[in-house]
Amino acid sequence: MAKPAPIFTRETFQFFKDLGRHNSKSWMDENRERYQSAVVQPFRRLLEELSSEMLKLDSRFDVSGRTGPNFSRINRDIRFAKDKTPYKTQMYLKFSVPAPGNGETGQLYLGLSADTVTAGFRIYSGGKRRESILATIGQVRVQARPGWVTKQKKRLSQRYESYWYTMEKGEWTKHSGWPVARENWDKVLAWIVRRKLTPAASMRASFPRDLTKIFRDLGPLLRYTSLPK
Repeated sequence: MAKPAPIFTRETFQFFKDLGRHNSKSWMDENRERYQSAVVQPFRRLLEELSSEMLKLDSRFDVSGRTGPNFSRINRDIRFAKDKTPYKTQMYLKFSVPAPGNGETGQLYLGLSADTVTAGFRIYSGGKRRESILATIGQVRVQARPGWVTKQKKRLSQRYESYWYTMEKGEWTKHSGWPVARENWDKVLAWIVRRKLTPAASMRASFPRDLTKIFRDLGPLLRYTSLPK
């Protein structure tokens, strides 16, 4: 039997590097086929390889392969962005259970950029924190069981980094570590638990299996902070 071929190659990372240097519509138009072969097709292949295992984790995961639910958009919305370049120089594969009204919910994700690979869990409150999944499910559960985050820290902190955000003086402020204090959850706007990987790790044939292990580790975070029982 032939060995499984790696999903990502050096060309994936080279594309993001070149896009960072030539971030314009004219360049993208000239390199559209390259974008499809180096980025879009590998990400879609990865989704296909992961879907069955992800549905075993939770049968409610959206694995439809649509931009938005599963894939991030390469086009940047420049209306409110400080960065006015038209394209993002990274791509994300995401797994989540659809929230009512298409609101923000927790995700298990993979992110690739020119020289960085990250995989993990993240949850954001979105524009209306009080109505968000993070507040109505995550905050309620964590504050009812204040030792839960401490248990996750003990279970995961040797292999994953954790950080979270609050709003301080009108600015998003990053806090390194685990939001273990009960009062932290009155103001948490986002929580991320992730592992940084090398580009070389993503170019191994074993990468889908490696990702599955990460998502199994972090699946309890998504379920506890995001999903109704």
